[in-house]
Amino acid sequence: MKVTLVAGARPNFMKIAPIIEAIRQAGAAGQPIEYRLVHTGQHYDKNMSESFFTELGIPEPDANLECGGGTQAEQAANIMVRFEQELFANPTDLVLVVGDVTSTMSCSIAAKKLNIDVAHVEAGIRSGDMTMPEEVNRIVTDSITDLFFTTSEVANTNLRRSGVGEERIHFVGNTMIDTLLKQRPRFVQPAFWSDLGLQPQQYFVLTLHRPANVDDAEGLRTLIDTITQTSRNLPIIFPVHPRTARNLKQFNISAPNLHLVEPMSYLQFNYLVERARAVITDSGGITEETTVMGVPCITLRNSTERPETVTVGTNELIGTDPAALPPYMERLFSNDWKQGGVPELWDGQTAGRIVDILLRTYSSKTQPATTN
Repeated sequence: MKVTLVAGARPNFMKIAPIIEAIRQAGAAGQPIEYRLVHTGQHYDKNMSESFFTELGIPEPDANLECGGGTQAEQAANIMVRFEQELFANPTDLVLVVGDVTSTMSCSIAAKKLNIDVAHVEAGIRSGDMTMPEEVNRIVTDSITDLFFTTSEVANTNLRRSGVGEERIHFVGNTMIDTLLKQRPRFVQPAFWSDLGLQPQQYFVLTLHRPANVDDAEGLRTLIDTITQTSRNLPIIFPVHPRTARNLKQFNISAPNLHLVEPMSYLQFNYLVERARAVITDSGGITEETTVMGVPCITLRNSTERPETVTVGTNELIGTDPAALPPYMERLFSNDWKQGGVPELWDGQTAGRIVDILLRTYSSKTQPATTN
C-alpha cells in the first residue's frame, strides 16, 4: 500500500518521525507498504526544520508545498489547492495526517474530495473551546476521517459520542511519546546553561503563545509579574516566540530573573524541561512530555484537550487568571506536588501499532509495493 504522510508544523515532526521509522521497518521485513512524505510548509524556518529533521532522523520531504504565510483561511485554501495537485501527480491509497494544525484539516479535506481514505493520528481529542483554531481543525478532520488513531480512552469516548463506529477507532497510544522515549538519552545541554549558571531543579521553564495570554499589555504584564514574583528568584527560562518577544519589548515588560532565549532544537528544549523545577505553559503537547518525564507542569488555560495529563500525569490546569498561580507555586516549593503517572499505552510502541493496523486494514485492497 502507498501512504502519503503529511507534516505541516513543528509539533507534527515529533509525531510523524516514529511512523516513518515503523513503515521503513515493516517494508524492510517484506511488508507491502511504502510512504511519501509531504511537508506543507505551513510553519517553515529553514534552520529549525533542518535541525528537527536531522535530530529526529526524518528524511527530506518528497515534496514541500511552501504554503506558509497569509491568514488562516488563505493558508488553508493554499494547502488544499497544492495538496490536491500533489495527489493528482502522486496517487496514494491513504493520506495520514497528525495532530490539529491547519495542514491536518486542509489535507484531509483535499483527500476526501478525491475519495482517498484519511487516517488521523491523535484523533478525538477535544478542548471544548471553539475560540481555538486547533479545535475547529480537530472537529472538521474527525468528521471526515476513515481511521481514527487515539491517545486515550477520553478521545475514544469523544469519538463514540459523535457517532464514530467502534470498528474505526483504534486506541494505540501517543507517537509524541515514541519520539520522546527514543530521543531522551540524546538530549543536549543548551549553550546558555553555563552562562546562566543553571542547576537541576533550580529554574523554571516558561512557554506562552496563545493570544489570550500574550496580546493584551496589562494582562501579559500581570502574568509575568506574578510568575517572577512567586518564583523565589529562581531563573525563568522563556524560549520566546518572535511575536511574543515584540510584545514584551513594546509593553516594556521585563524582570531580573526572566531570561528570554531563542527557540531551541527538540533535544535542547527537552534537556531543559527534564531538569526544570517545573514548567509553566499554555501549550498542550508540552504537558504530555512533562507527564512522561515526571516534571511538574502548570497550564495557564481554562480547558485542555489532554485531560489525562491532569487526571493521570503531573499537569495542573489552573485557568488564565494570574491570581490562581501563587498557591500552586507554594505547593511546588513545599514539595507537595502530585506524583503523577504515565497514561496507558504511552510506552514508545505506538507507531508500530499504527502500521500493523494499516497493513491489516489495507492488505486486501492493495498490491505489494516496494519500500522507500
